Amino acid sequence: MNITIRDVDERVFRRFKAEAVKDGARLGSAVTKAMKFWLNHKERERRPKKSLLELKPIDWGEDTEKSSMEIDEILYGE
Repeated sequence: MNITIRDVDERVFRRFKAEAVKDGARLGSAVTKAMKFWLNHKERERRPKKSLLELKPIDWGEDTEKSSMEIDEILYGE
């Protein structure tokens, strides 16, 4: 697909193009990657933030009630 983009900052474009050339990438594929990166970033910004208070407890089975204390003992000593 051929497109024309207006009002691109010339310095930014030259730096971007130089980096694409250094990486051996074609300008079109580099622009596509940049657009995908930006879109993913925007998508992550829109996701609702989760709270630790929303976590539900997990039953790890019988005799695991003191597992976190046992792990702390192994890691940090008594």
